[in-house]
Amino acid sequence: MNQIVLNPPVVMNGVNVTALGETIDAVNGNADIAKFNFRLSNSWIDGDRNRSVIQDFTGALAEHRTDARAFVCEAGEPAVLLGQDQSPNPAEWLLHALVGCMTTSTAYHCAARGIEVEAIDTRIDGDIDLRGFLGLSQDVRKGFSVINAHMRVKTKADAATIKAITDFSPIKDVVARSVPVNLTVETY
Repeated sequence: MNQIVLNPPVVMNGVNVTALGETIDAVNGNADIAKFNFRLSNSWIDGDRNRSVIQDFTGALAEHRTDARAFVCEAGEPAVLLGQDQSPNPAEWLLHALVGCMTTSTAYHCAARGIEVEAIDTRIDGDIDLRGFLGLSQDVRKGFSVINAHMRVKTKADAATIKAITDFSPIKDVVARSVPVNLTVETY
């Protein structure tokens, strides 16, 4: 009786590198597989509070939606900004999205290159001058004037290699290079 021996998937940095390679090959064979659309809905609750529900997205030529994938995120403001301090504010969520994406991108791209990573820890902060938001100065930007991130990676790779890998982060690309925001408003 012949036995079929299956090779177990190669896993590095918690990433299934075998599946990652198969995904890269599939995308290379059909660029439409690479097109994703992420979305959420948001509703104002009261004062500083609003809630987003993240449930579905399209990608890899399919719609992905399950009731089990309903993530609820709330945003608010700290008391000093007249809020109830019940959840992170949108600026903090943006920093979280940025550092989360840079961390995941680093782990994935290192795994794809055979670079072992034992730990990734990042401190991130951003400066905002409220005079822009409050309309008190046309010379002051409404959003972050600078974002500072300090990433510590336990690896044998050099810092320049890791820094270059963070450039694969889609959210870093959006924040660093900006992207158009198309807004329509309807009143009722």
